[in-house]
Amino acid sequence: MAYELPELPYDYDALEPHIDAETLRIHHDQHHRRYANDLNEVLADYPGLANHSIEALLWNLDRVPEEIYPLARFYGGGCANHQLFWKVMAPALAAADAPTGALADAIDEAFGGLDAFVEAFTDAALSVFGSGWAFLTTDEEGTLRIEATANNDNPLTDGRGALFVLDCWEHAYYLSYRHRRDEYVEAWWNVLDWATADDRYDRIPESIERFERERH
Repeated sequence: MAYELPELPYDYDALEPHIDAETLRIHHDQHHRRYANDLNEVLADYPGLANHSIEALLWNLDRVPEEIYPLARFYGGGCANHQLFWKVMAPALAAADAPTGALADAIDEAFGGLDAFVEAFTDAALSVFGSGWAFLTTDEEGTLRIEATANNDNPLTDGRGALFVLDCWEHAYYLSYRHRRDEYVEAWWNVLDWATADDRYDRIPESIERFERERH
């Protein structure tokens, strides 16, 4: 099974003015496509690994042969991170602007409210040195954590599931925002779809169970 570039759930111009169409097209059709192609090349001689979902591959990364581990981690993380990044965004008028239900309660408990969470997550995204990602993650018990990772590292390799992620590599924003990552992060909140995050939070235990099954 080859890893393929997923189609976006919206048009390239659907996230404007917050994320411009040219950036989104290049980001998806060139950067993400390259990660998928490179991952397939790395795994070409390991068909047993390529038969897993990208999430299960990262969850079970400790089983990847040492000789390809660094590349599988980098390209696999690049595929999984971008895949989630596309999923958790929606056109501003369609995106749910706040969490509900269990996720809203968990954010209140962990961070003291949505405003405090947004501030903490923004700080994490701005703290990424060089290239990396900012995640909201949870474990099987529903405990939330904000994590900033370097390069393409994904929290699945540490046993935590991601609810949403923000790409902090310069290619995600440079055409519109140049060096001003703070403006990009502020704009991104307008296209984050909290409804998707709500759903992912509810399904994390089921997802982790599935990754464990694929391990055997």
